[in-house]
Amino acid sequence: MPVAFSFRKAVTGAGLALAAVACQSNSTTTTETTATPPAAASAGTGTAPQLTAGKWRGVLSAQGQEIPFLFEVSEQGGKPVVTLRNGEERLKLDEISSAGDSTTIRMGVFDAALVVRQDGADKLKGAWVKYDGKEPYRVAFTATKGAQKLFPVAAASKPLSFDGTWKVTFKGDDGETYPAVGIFKQTGSDVTGTFLTTTGDYRYLAGQVDGANLKLSTFDGSHGFLFTAHNGPKEPIDITKDYAPNTLFGEFYSGKKGHETWTATPDPNAKLPDANALTGMKPGQKRLDFKFPNIYEGGSISPTDPKYTGKVVVVQILGSWCPNCMDETNFLAPWYEKNKQRGVEIIGLGYERTPDQKVASQKLLKMKERMNIGYDIAVAGQASAAEASKSLPQLAKVLAFPTTIFLDKKGEVRKIHTGYSGPGTGKYYEQEKADFNKTIDQLLAE
Repeated sequence: MPVAFSFRKAVTGAGLALAAVACQSNSTTTTETTATPPAAASAGTGTAPQLTAGKWRGVLSAQGQEIPFLFEVSEQGGKPVVTLRNGEERLKLDEISSAGDSTTIRMGVFDAALVVRQDGADKLKGAWVKYDGKEPYRVAFTATKGAQKLFPVAAASKPLSFDGTWKVTFKGDDGETYPAVGIFKQTGSDVTGTFLTTTGDYRYLAGQVDGANLKLSTFDGSHGFLFTAHNGPKEPIDITKDYAPNTLFGEFYSGKKGHETWTATPDPNAKLPDANALTGMKPGQKRLDFKFPNIYEGGSISPTDPKYTGKVVVVQILGSWCPNCMDETNFLAPWYEKNKQRGVEIIGLGYERTPDQKVASQKLLKMKERMNIGYDIAVAGQASAAEASKSLPQLAKVLAFPTTIFLDKKGEVRKIHTGYSGPGTGKYYEQEKADFNKTIDQLLAE
């Protein structure tokens, strides 16, 4: 997914990306569940009477904006389970504990939580807390029970159509820009979709159209995004410029501080630069030369280990904090179990937000266990493009998390794929998987 500001700068010359989505779902994907009757649910050291079963609408309050998301509470085995609902995506959160009047809902593999308490009948208040940032990160949170839309729509509103593919340009507050492709599917006033960028996609977005206004949001536990847009210019704007008909003018808010503007025009042929050509090896380099500690104490991982000799090897640059990495891992983990007997291996190189190797190992181990990852994962360094590039000096540069590197049976790098288009991108995700399988088949056939 789009990653931290310094990562985007490496790709586009602009220090922009608001977050890594992707770190587009790190949790178990579930089907829709039927709400059970409201009941007090035991959880951890206390009870959580505020988490009554049913559908809820949560709101994160940041930058003077409301970032809404939908979730559902149910009971499984006498314990509460919270399921985030982002468009078609369902993220199951089952690490829930209570102490006193507060309940903590851990955000899957992400080092974050919703800490909530009851605020009257069928209401919650509290905060979204991220524990792995360099600075304290808290965003105010409220929720009300009941089936609701993400955004209100005026009863007399006649929604304009935002359906289709759009050529998009995002612009940071520093004036730097980067390209994207918007893909929206609209039914009445309801819209789902996402934005693709050179470093990944903004995962599952959903929302509503109210007249000429579009609002989309998502919350996956690691990132809270709000996209707004108006069809046609609104004051104040430079009215001396000529704008094409059906131009969208939008804002993008990410969590506490991230902000960009964006414009878009319809373009069914809109596309991004080739993800397989954004970076490569340095002149004269053909192989990766690394040896990183295994997430299990005492071991190490290198592509020259006997386990990988004579095999096709996929090296996945990832982080447990990254939703797009989670999307790629949700594909790679079951794929590996089905294909490892063909003579192919995967090595995960984890870059975490902590310099403490032991803590980083614990985060990656949790990811490995929750996502049923059967391939090896190493602790490779801290989560930045610059650090990743230093740790893999044979590469020209690392631009994004995830980055996927393909090694042939001789151990030589044959392809480097930047970013990942996850399941929220529809046909682009199918193309992503097809391209991956085609590359593996070609390398195995040699």
